[in-house]
Amino acid sequence: MVLLRKFFLKMVNISNVVLFIASALLILLSTIFIVIVENDTFPTLFDGFWWVMTTVTTVGYGDYYPVTVAGRSIAILLYVLGIGLIGIVIGKIIDGFAIFRKKRLEGDIVYKENGHFVIIGWSQKAHFAVKEFIETNKECNIVIIDQLKEAPILTENIHYIKGDASDTDILEKANISGARSVLIFADDQMENEQMIDGKTLLIASSIETVAPGVHTIVEVMEERHIKNFKHAQIDEFIVSNETISSLAVRSAFRKGVSGIYGQLLKRSVGEDLYYIPTKSVWKTYRDAFQSLLEEGGYVNC
Repeated sequence: MVLLRKFFLKMVNISNVVLFIASALLILLSTIFIVIVENDTFPTLFDGFWWVMTTVTTVGYGDYYPVTVAGRSIAILLYVLGIGLIGIVIGKIIDGFAIFRKKRLEGDIVYKENGHFVIIGWSQKAHFAVKEFIETNKECNIVIIDQLKEAPILTENIHYIKGDASDTDILEKANISGARSVLIFADDQMENEQMIDGKTLLIASSIETVAPGVHTIVEVMEERHIKNFKHAQIDEFIVSNETISSLAVRSAFRKGVSGIYGQLLKRSVGEDLYYIPTKSVWKTYRDAFQSLLEEGGYVNC
């Protein structure tokens, strides 16, 4: 028993590749030998393989069993070595899934696919953005970058990478160069707006270094700071404070304006916004308007 225990302890420390190869060889050789030794009982390789698998994974079903001394010797070998070896292999597979899930939850992964969306900075606004992404396209992949202890959301299409988004190594883990778009949300936990925009600028500059061609949308706290972002080649800006204030004032003068903007911006309310490519025959806005009316069939309404 002591020797067997030492043997199995050594097998646990063997590399996974060697362990899987050894298991495969044991099953293959046992299948071939049992068919050769007891061909009457196991006429085909599949019958032998079936018996070997039921022996090393369960106690066997009793539909096949060896009757000769040589066949029973193979069975004893499988009882002693095979069951323990396959048990270790199954345990390692289960441990592998558990480790992978833990890494995903803690953001210790490397994302390798392309065409995904990257959201930097987790907040309530980022949560709404994820929801809007999924409502727009359920199949889209989203990578969230933040320094939270665990993933705020984790599904088949939503991934999390923990780290400082201004670190180029973290951006490369998110495969930023293969992303379709990047959204950088302002850090709500900071109180000074200059510091907030300064952090956003640092992240944007890091993105420009790693992936200068990626489409980048940045939330800026103050409009006067936009000029500082020009060198970072930012594609679009969303001015947080000014946008909310301007919308509130417009609503004060014209009731219902905020509702119109809400329907235009949110897919879950009303109709969505669609991009329509221009046509060469369109010379003026009237040409485009008339053409779209005719395509929609409302010209006689």
